[in-house]
Amino acid sequence: MQEISFSSLALTALHVLTVAGVTLRVVLTRHPPGSSFAWIVLVATLPLAGVALYLLFGERPVGRWRERRMREFLAELPRWAARLPPVQPLAAAQPPGAIELAHLAERVTHMPLLAGTHLELLSDTQAIMQRLIADIDAAHESVDLEFYIWNAGGTADKVQAALEAAARRGLRCRLLLDAQGSKAFFRSAAPAALRAAGVHVVAALPVKLWQLPLVRADLRLHRKIAVVDARVAYTGSMNLVDPRYFKQDAGVGEWVDAMVRLEGPAVASLALVFAYDWLLQTGEPLAPHAEVPAPANGGARVLVAPSGPGTEVNANLRLIVEAINLARRRVLLTTPYFVPGEALALALQNAALRGVEVRLLVPERNDSKPVQYASRWHYDALLAAGVRILNYRGGLLHTKSITVDDALSLFGTVNLDVRSLNLNFELMLLILDADFTRKLVALQESYERDAVPVDPARWAQRGHGARLREGLANMISPVL
Repeated sequence: MQEISFSSLALTALHVLTVAGVTLRVVLTRHPPGSSFAWIVLVATLPLAGVALYLLFGERPVGRWRERRMREFLAELPRWAARLPPVQPLAAAQPPGAIELAHLAERVTHMPLLAGTHLELLSDTQAIMQRLIADIDAAHESVDLEFYIWNAGGTADKVQAALEAAARRGLRCRLLLDAQGSKAFFRSAAPAALRAAGVHVVAALPVKLWQLPLVRADLRLHRKIAVVDARVAYTGSMNLVDPRYFKQDAGVGEWVDAMVRLEGPAVASLALVFAYDWLLQTGEPLAPHAEVPAPANGGARVLVAPSGPGTEVNANLRLIVEAINLARRRVLLTTPYFVPGEALALALQNAALRGVEVRLLVPERNDSKPVQYASRWHYDALLAAGVRILNYRGGLLHTKSITVDDALSLFGTVNLDVRSLNLNFELMLLILDADFTRKLVALQESYERDAVPVDPARWAQRGHGARLREGLANMISPVL
């Protein structure tokens, strides 16, 4: 009896110490109040499972070795910035608030707004990959590719062949793919074939059992970057997949994407982001800086805005909210995954309430049911404020884009969900150029022609079952 009492006392003491320890950790890491309370309650009611889940998902640690590499990289930034071409101040003719938005972007991303970049908007996946293949075939020095997903089949195999041929010509070729997103690729024969040709292939953020207490398990490298000879670059929503062969059994149709091809100074910024990601994963010293491409007359002003662990918290969220707040006439948004936090949801509602035309375009069918339900949980408040929500029927609309007053654009890899805005390694272009923005608006409106609006009256009549699914999905939205 005495032994049982001692064991009970020991377990109680361990429980109290565990809850106290996690509570202290949660408070010190500055979680939002709701999140803090949820973690404390979880650990108090389910101590073992709660602690395990907190270690896996409660914070954003990337590992001490990556943190050290981040510091090394940041020390190099001033020397890199000193080599960039000087930029003339923004003219008063820019969209209202653009100067302040640019200053905010430079402060939170530590990246410069660069003038003179030629931008080409590409919206046909086959044409994008063929264009990339042509640039790889014409390369003389290097090819750096970074994607979340590489999926074999179709034109993607031709990109692989072009990369192998470039490596055999003696070019430095590097391929960085997310370990989880490209899991099927790493289990195939493709990595061995690429390495045999001389391509350096690296899996980013692999999940290893012994690292779980030190590294968050669900952090993902979601950027899409291609840099050829430090002269041409691509970024946008497209993974290295041929939509005719990718997720054909998901029941959502082919994925619909868009990319931007860049020539000019902003290529150096994208090359720098790739160098940062490569250093974090490999520890290899930074290569000597290539020459910064000269500005082109009439080119756009572009700022490359990376976000994720090691950068300013919520950098891209800050820019998106600020851009929406600047709107005076209309805001058009396309995203495959819409699970906004409170700040973004309120920014959209406020814009609509002050008379701005706000149109949100999302896929009618999503490859993630929990995300689809969590997204719909926000519809009531958005529709009541006057936001127009449209469901795209032409496939899984995967393009991530925002245009404001037909004058400025935000374009890249960032979904409008909590994961993209708070967790993943992401990338977004802030583009201050009316000509490019008009082309992006035309693309957004072409998507809208294959969409149907959500009718507020009919939406309000949906059943209790749908509302329950939406509410439950919203509760787990921080980890979707």
